Amino acid sequence: MRRPGRISPATRRAVAGAFERLDYRQLASVYCYEGGDEFWKSKRGPCRRLGMRIAEGLLARLTAGGRSLYVGAGVAELPVLLVESLDLCRSVLPCNLRRAEVAALNRACRGLPLRFHAKDAGKARGTFDHLWIVSVLNDPERFPQLAALSYGRAMPVTFDPRVFQQERNIARVIVNRCLSKLVVPGLVTTSTEEVVWIADWCHRHSIPYLVERKYYPTALVGDPVCFMRIGSWRERRQHRRQG
Repeated sequence: MRRPGRISPATRRAVAGAFERLDYRQLASVYCYEGGDEFWKSKRGPCRRLGMRIAEGLLARLTAGGRSLYVGAGVAELPVLLVESLDLCRSVLPCNLRRAEVAALNRACRGLPLRFHAKDAGKARGTFDHLWIVSVLNDPERFPQLAALSYGRAMPVTFDPRVFQQERNIARVIVNRCLSKLVVPGLVTTSTEEVVWIADWCHRHSIPYLVERKYYPTALVGDPVCFMRIGSWRERRQHRRQG
C-alpha cells in the first residue's frame, strides 16, 4: 500500500472535529488541580497544531497498513492517531489508565475509526512496528523522584534514593514489556528526556539504534519529541560509527 505524501483534507477535518467535540470541562479535572478551564483555552490550539506537525513526521516514516502501540495516549495524541488510522490505514492501539480521559476521548471520536482503551499497554497482544511512549517514564506524578533527577531538580536534602530505585525498576519494567512487542527494525516515538530509557534497553539487548536529529515541540508537557530507529542495517552502521 502506497504511503500518502501529505495529510489529507478529510483527516484534517476529522482532527478539527474531534477537538471541537472534546469535553474540556471534564478534561480540566484530569490534567489540572485548578485552573483547568484557562489551561485548555491556551493549550487546545497549540496541542492540535503541534500534534499535526508530529503527525506529518510520522506520515513520512511509517508504512501503510502497519500496527502502532501508544502508551499513555491522551488529547495530545489525537492528531497522530487519526493520521495513522485514516491516511495510512494503520491499526492503532492507544492505551491510557485514566478512565475519565478515555471516556472523553472516545466520545469525541464517535464515528471515527479510533478507540482509546483503559488498559495497561504492557498487556497488549501481538507485535507492533511503531511504539509511541512520550512523557510516560518522566511523569512527575507517577515518578516524582525519577522526574526530579531527570530534570535536574533533585534536592540533596529531600531526594530519596530508595524511592528512586523503586521508580526506576518500575520504569524499566514498562520499557521491557512495551519494547519487547516492537518488531525490529521498528520505530519509536519518544521525548528527548526518555531517549536514555530506550537506548538502555537497546544496549542490554545488543540492538543498534539511531536517534534522529530533528525534534518536534509539544504543547502540554514541553518535552520535545523525536524519532528513534531501532535495529535496521542502516542504523547498525551508523551506531557502529558513533560507537
